[in-house]
Amino acid sequence: MLDLVDLIARWIVPGFLLVVIIFALYRKVNVFSSFVEGAREAIPMALKLVPYLVAMMVAIGLLKDSGAMELISRAFSPVLNYLNIPSEILPLALMRPVSGTSSLAVTTEILHGFGPDSFLGRLASTMQGSTETTLFVLTVYFGAIGINKTRHALSVGLAGDLTGFLASVAICTLVFG
Repeated sequence: MLDLVDLIARWIVPGFLLVVIIFALYRKVNVFSSFVEGAREAIPMALKLVPYLVAMMVAIGLLKDSGAMELISRAFSPVLNYLNIPSEILPLALMRPVSGTSSLAVTTEILHGFGPDSFLGRLASTMQGSTETTLFVLTVYFGAIGINKTRHALSVGLAGDLTGFLASVAICTLVFG
């Protein structure tokens, strides 16, 4: 069974690309010119993203370097301990909605400090896959295409992140205890 999964994993992306190319040829679409046109449209979009990315990176740097993350972790530690949630996971729970790169750095620290097969390592890995970079998406992608009314998207995205966090804790506690 593992060999079948490995075979599928190796061929899923090349197979998908092959299907797209065959479908394009069937529909008589010039694949190369369509690709070049898409790349041409991507350059102005990438330039629009730069200010949002810089603002997000500065905000993340200030949050981490100011010690605010450590202060928040210490403040919530009693509540988390009462709920049997390891307080070491809070920085990841706070950074994940903000930035994928920062949350990956926090996850890496957890994996190096506690090990990938530890409860915290498994919890951090599960949280990475169960939550989204909500504020990053709203800031960068919504900002790049000019969406200004993000109130409902923000509340729904953060509710989804909280649900992913709590579900990760519950499932990892149940499975890995």
